[in-house]
Amino acid sequence: MLHSRFDQFFAPPATYTLSMASKRKVEARFLKHGKWWVGWSEDVPGALTQGRTLSEARENLKDAIRLMLEPVDLRRLPQARTRYVAETLTL
Repeated sequence: MLHSRFDQFFAPPATYTLSMASKRKVEARFLKHGKWWVGWSEDVPGALTQGRTLSEARENLKDAIRLMLEPVDLRRLPQARTRYVAETLTL
C-alpha cells in the first residue's frame, strides 16, 4: 500500500469515504495539525484542503474535488491576444 508523505510525519489519519453529489466515492484522509484539520485524497491527486473542524475540512475537500473534476469548456476561456506555445517538459 502506498502512503502519503504526510503519513511519515503524523499519526495515522482518519480515513473516510466521501460520497459526492454524482454518487462518486473517493477515499479521503484527515489529520489534526495544530488548530487545523488537513484533508486530502490520494484518489484525486492535488486535492488538499484544511478546516478548523473535521466537518469543515470534509466539506472543503468535497468542494475542492468537485471543482477539480468539473469539465473545462475551452470556448469560454478568454481568447489569447498572442500565439501560445505548447511543449512537453521533462522533469
